Amino acid sequence: MLLSELKAEVFKLPPSDRLALVTAIVESLHDSLVSTPERAAAAQRMRGLLQTEKLAPTDQDVAMLLEQRRMDKYLF
Repeated sequence: MLLSELKAEVFKLPPSDRLALVTAIVESLHDSLVSTPERAAAAQRMRGLLQTEKLAPTDQDVAMLLEQRRMDKYLF
């Protein structure tokens, strides 16, 4: 059955049946969405992109970087 034929048949249905059909279609789409394990794997891959071999900066390092940035911005 072609889509145009299906649409024509749907409009022949009573409103309650059309609503039931819409509900069934939405449920079928919901079931076919990306599953949680796939999303978790994608999130893990993204975390891997952010990893570096460097250690995280200490609070002192960050303070020095901020101070240097302020000096560059306002004094030069």
